Amino acid sequence: MGDMSYTLVMIIVMIAVFYFFMIRPESKRKKQQDEMRSNLRKGDQITTIGGVIGRIVKIDSDSIIIETSEDRVRMEFAKWAVSTVGVQKNIEDTNNNKKNRKNQTPEERADAVSVEEEISVESIKEENK
Repeated sequence: MGDMSYTLVMIIVMIAVFYFFMIRPESKRKKQQDEMRSNLRKGDQITTIGGVIGRIVKIDSDSIIIETSEDRVRMEFAKWAVSTVGVQKNIEDTNNNKKNRKNQTPEERADAVSVEEEISVESIKEENK
């Protein structure tokens, strides 16, 4: 009987750990996303999950319409496609990231180096002005 109660206690502990480390944080994140999407207002600048940046011009119950450029290009998205309010800036340029260079082909490395050389040449020209 003692062996079976020990197994039962361990199963309950595993379920509790699973809940507190997996289910609860995910539900909190989902609740925050839903709250952010319900608080969208006309004029807010947003970034979609596809990386499209624009300013909200119209909001419906399940969709939004945004302008993406000075040319007044308008696109309609579902509200669930909004990733963040504002411009998301934490995306790195993987071509110029030194850690990723070992995974690149020689042609890709050459392109990345030539871009860096162009940038350094431009900065030298600006310093000499």
